[in-house]
Amino acid sequence: MSRNALTILVVEDHPTIARQIVTFLDGLKWQTDHAATGALAIELATREPYDVVLLDLNLPDLDGLEVCRAIKARAPCDVPVLMLTARDAFEDKARGFNEGADDYLTKPFDLRELALRCEALTRRGQLHISQEMRVGPLTLLPREKRALYDGAPVPLTLIGFRILSMLCAVYPQAMPRSALMHELWGANPPDSDALKSHIYALRKQLELAGGGKMVVTIPQLGYRLALDGADHV
Repeated sequence: MSRNALTILVVEDHPTIARQIVTFLDGLKWQTDHAATGALAIELATREPYDVVLLDLNLPDLDGLEVCRAIKARAPCDVPVLMLTARDAFEDKARGFNEGADDYLTKPFDLRELALRCEALTRRGQLHISQEMRVGPLTLLPREKRALYDGAPVPLTLIGFRILSMLCAVYPQAMPRSALMHELWGANPPDSDALKSHIYALRKQLELAGGGKMVVTIPQLGYRLALDGADHV
């Protein structure tokens, strides 16, 4: 599956982890820069327009949250920050989001999921500035919070529209379940059954509109749109 080339800043002081990430992303033909310190990360991120910053919280010179604040305040564009850390307590995640992090991935992680999250962050940003988005028979009107299927309105709840918007933004890739929950509910998500209920309702509305089984589950990852009929729920 082809991927759009992204420009990524990898902020990681552990040599082995940094090398694994950079090698994997280089294999996708993405452009990567590496910073092993917070000071170098801030210097690079405030000088270059990256698509995503992958930020380890445990750095030798500065706290990762301090680095996140500096990048968000001084970067030449609104660059998404994906935090990478072994800290998995709720309080740690809440602090990261409160300091401006756009997503959070706990170590150890699958490098394929890391790439999906990077793409989701960049595509999501494109959706936010677009007045209209079309994916196959779907048309999304973000300002009006409306969706059309083959030109006909699809009656969706606000959360249903937001879920569909995120799935369209990353199509044909999958949207990780954790990323969906963070986008919908921030640092205080409900239990996972709430997301399942909204996905169920969205599926039903799309089926009633003639879209068939368009929202499919990717086991142990999340959800994606299937416009070619090749996937199974």
